[in-house]
Amino acid sequence: MDADTLRCKPYRLALLVGMVCIIPLGYFVRFSKGLKAPLLQDIGGSLAYQILLMFGVAFLFPRLSLMKCAVAVFAFSCAVEFLQLWQAPFILEIRATWPGRLILGNTFIWADFPPYALGCLLGGLLLRSLRRRFKSAR
Repeated sequence: MDADTLRCKPYRLALLVGMVCIIPLGYFVRFSKGLKAPLLQDIGGSLAYQILLMFGVAFLFPRLSLMKCAVAVFAFSCAVEFLQLWQAPFILEIRATWPGRLILGNTFIWADFPPYALGCLLGGLLLRSLRRRFKSAR
């Protein structure tokens, strides 16, 4: 894919709109009291988080290959998950805040890794679809 295609304003605007839409959707799925399915809430929230990160990386680096984007996001998410094992006082203070808890989480769980991988896969498929759409639109 050529550089002009991926730098086009409509493509990046679509990524921005996608990020704006996924934030409340992910927040709703993760924290809604009405769903009453904690496992599904956790998985759905993880999927939304991964897709948000994939869109964010693609927005910042529009020429980055989808594979590199997915690997970078998955590695970042795994690093954040492992960071939850670290209980230093300053990081506990950050996690005690709402944004810190959203971004860093607070409990290490091995079961979070498969949803991270699936979220990267779904994010990659969505990005591929967007790239194809905006490549053919030019």
